Amino acid sequence: MSGTAGTAICVLRCDLRAHDNQVLHWAQHNADFVVPLYCFDPRHYLGTHCYSWPKTGPYRLRFLLESVKDLRETLKKKGSTLVVRKGKPEDVVCDLITQLGSVTAVVFHEEATQEELDVEKGLCQVCGQHGVKVQTFWGSTLYHRDDLPFRPIDRLPDVYTHFRKALESGARVRPTLRMPDQLKPLAPGLQEGSIPTMEDFGQKDPVTDPRTAFPCSGGETQALMRLQYYFWDTNLVASYKETRNGLVGMDYSTKFAPWLALGCISPRYIYEQIQKYETERTANQSTYWVLFELLWRDYFRFVALKYGRRIFSLRGLQSKEIPWKKDLQLFSCWKEGRTGVPFVDANMRELSATGFMSNRGRQNVASFLTKDLGLDWRMGAEWFESLLVDYDVCSNYGNWLYSAGIGNDPRENRKFNMIKQGLDYDGNGDYVRLWVPELQGIKGADIHTPWALSSAALSQAGVTLGETYPQPVVTAPEWSRHIHQRPGGSPHPRGSKRGPAQHKDRGIDFYFSRKKDAC
Repeated sequence: MSGTAGTAICVLRCDLRAHDNQVLHWAQHNADFVVPLYCFDPRHYLGTHCYSWPKTGPYRLRFLLESVKDLRETLKKKGSTLVVRKGKPEDVVCDLITQLGSVTAVVFHEEATQEELDVEKGLCQVCGQHGVKVQTFWGSTLYHRDDLPFRPIDRLPDVYTHFRKALESGARVRPTLRMPDQLKPLAPGLQEGSIPTMEDFGQKDPVTDPRTAFPCSGGETQALMRLQYYFWDTNLVASYKETRNGLVGMDYSTKFAPWLALGCISPRYIYEQIQKYETERTANQSTYWVLFELLWRDYFRFVALKYGRRIFSLRGLQSKEIPWKKDLQLFSCWKEGRTGVPFVDANMRELSATGFMSNRGRQNVASFLTKDLGLDWRMGAEWFESLLVDYDVCSNYGNWLYSAGIGNDPRENRKFNMIKQGLDYDGNGDYVRLWVPELQGIKGADIHTPWALSSAALSQAGVTLGETYPQPVVTAPEWSRHIHQRPGGSPHPRGSKRGPAQHKDRGIDFYFSRKKDAC
């Protein structure tokens, strides 16, 4: 390194970690002073594009603030810190270049979708005006963009299975980077800045609901602790494939997704830990399935690169003309968990109360909104964007396109049967009882179809449809064959218990961002 290497500004966005971070790694070896920078971009706290729901809701904002605070603490232990500013990254960087007078490079990880690409364009323009080098890297996926067997990106298969098989047979995962124990200092005279509070964004710190399946904090430290717990302390990873369709509690799935979404944990680090676990403990379908889900995450990111703004288009990737409805009253019933369909309502209430929902739940509520209610899929996608603690733009919109039948799904008109799904995955109704307490008096699987019960049975359960719990806003004809059926298909005795059904997987298992869930 030359003696006049100057200062490198590392613009951190969805890469809030000190491990396996190529931006920090490059700056460490190519500058005298390194400025790790996080900007709270005001554009992230406006309304969503079509329906103006809050773009960053309270659950994700709290998780983000925790992640920023944790990264600052980690960097301080390494002789650095995280500089925090409130403002557009391109404006903040421009001010820093002027203030410091020694900036020779601006470094960042590239993203895949339009708003993020617009920021990158603005950063490049600022650097060009000041004669500052721009150094970028790709670091958000398990498989590197440049290692794909599909070049250029428009050759990316439109079916996940084709993508997965090509990568598994003909690509390699790059090793994680060895990061230095100590980092270069900040440029002299630079203040780190204060980390804002929830109140600074006009939001209240949400109360943690004791029923939540994700009672975890943001940050790299917690992410690495979760992996240690889920892999090495409990061996839960060895049964992941059997438990991943669960609905209640922390341990039915990895819960990595919220940390992956902010880059608090590297997918390549997870991969290396899986390899180590398979060598030292056991290799089975469950350990493979964690990688299978990481590949889904990769796939949706590469789909975004291929299709650009079309992933946000009403007509989707297939340019299908579908007469979507925009009934806000019906949408309110869905988002508030007042549809009168208990399995849907339980999931939507969990989302509202915690910012989290199981993968199985996401599949079902998305199918219900798009296929049973016929509402504009973007209403659901933007509601998820607002509330989900693990919101990831590519996975969220990719999955909603998939659910709406206008994305990457080789099967036409896929639709979930809400009653069968409830019986299969919540056979005794315990999950519904947890989130729809007004139905607690209904025993066993009958809780999934309260409208089919007799007046006497409802009265005994303390339920009055239309008063204490809604009549269903819609009923699908295919539901009828599952009414008064116990899980498995035959008439059930009251109170019979059965856990989530275990299905034979068919290669594609409708990944909804939160499949890699981790706590």
